[in-house]
Amino acid sequence: MNIATQQVITLKEYRSKTLLEKDFPEALGLLLKQTYSDKVAVDFPHAGNGKTWKLTAQSWVGFIPLSPEVAIRIEPKVSIYNLFGMLEYAYNLGDFKLLANWNHCDTLEELYERLAEILAKRIADRARRGLYRTYIPKTERLNCIRGRLDLPHQIRHPWETRLKCHYQEQTADIEDNQILLWTLHQIRRHGVCSERVLPTVRSAYRALQGTVTLTPHSSHDCRGRTYNRLNDDYQVLHALCRFFLDYSGPSLDAGDRRMIPFLVDMNSLFEEFVAAWLKANEKELRERHGLRLKAQEKVTLSDHHALHFRIDLVLEDIETGTTRYVLDTKYKDPEHLKPPDVHQAMAYAETKGTREAVLIYPAKLDQTFDVCPNQIRVRGLSFDIEGSLEAGGRNFLRQLLGNAETIVESDVSYSVS
Repeated sequence: MNIATQQVITLKEYRSKTLLEKDFPEALGLLLKQTYSDKVAVDFPHAGNGKTWKLTAQSWVGFIPLSPEVAIRIEPKVSIYNLFGMLEYAYNLGDFKLLANWNHCDTLEELYERLAEILAKRIADRARRGLYRTYIPKTERLNCIRGRLDLPHQIRHPWETRLKCHYQEQTADIEDNQILLWTLHQIRRHGVCSERVLPTVRSAYRALQGTVTLTPHSSHDCRGRTYNRLNDDYQVLHALCRFFLDYSGPSLDAGDRRMIPFLVDMNSLFEEFVAAWLKANEKELRERHGLRLKAQEKVTLSDHHALHFRIDLVLEDIETGTTRYVLDTKYKDPEHLKPPDVHQAMAYAETKGTREAVLIYPAKLDQTFDVCPNQIRVRGLSFDIEGSLEAGGRNFLRQLLGNAETIVESDVSYSVS
């Protein structure tokens, strides 16, 4: 499949596009509805809509190759530059200066392709210098002793001529390298990279193939890994692998090929970005405000019924250990505040014993939302991701922690009834 020769239908996040009935095959419409209804809402042609297709993008952005001939591109509301900035924080890529000399990318596919090229080149370079190896325990029956002879076994089975031995073998076929190979395998199947980058990806894949076993891995396998002086460069490789594995959608059959969409959940990315940005500024939170950050805190409601809350972010007072703020990210239009969001924030605050609940939105709020229907105060604040991400974060902290100079005052409030 060559992306350059495909018909690409471009959508914008949370916006609709109409197509003539003849311009979009019904079979692809059914495939889109059955497989990606949460990514793209599909309204089929009928008399009431003038016999046109209506495709409405949801909160996912990326690239969906429906067939070798037709693909759908969903563009984010934010710039690609800011999107990469969010990814840098969420995947801890900033320290590695992957795109230090930023060249403008017009589409998410171009950003994907550039990161794929960086990953492939770094893997190929590591393979040339030698893959990380470690010792793994093995047990085999051998013609001569290697390592430790299993004497109890030999005494019980004296007729066996081959000796049962336990030994350590140094190998590169370990999970550290298997993650790299599996990620390159997935990138090859995405159908997003152009013919300029694909040879680099294939070359890196061949450098591992034969030495490393192709084993399926998930993005979860890239988290919480330990590194030492012999494999510290694997940290950025695994961070990039997590990015690609996180956003690999379900595969599609296309003749004798299987294509994998590349899709970014902006809800999850915004949540991870805000958490990572606050984590990067935790020193300031501790030293200036006496606050400690906790992310994805689990609060058990009932052990018997296995009920629990998972709160996006909690800010605790370091001295007392009590919760000062509960924060809930909402990748939504702040002009259409929904009562369930407010109820949820109040419930979080109640369970943590705090009076401060905050809903965090990705755009500037035209009006102030600050209500206190009971003992709990609920505010809507913005972490603006459309301009400078650093400025958006700084302004959010000032709003959160009470610097009145940057809070937009308004007598108009939202209705949550």
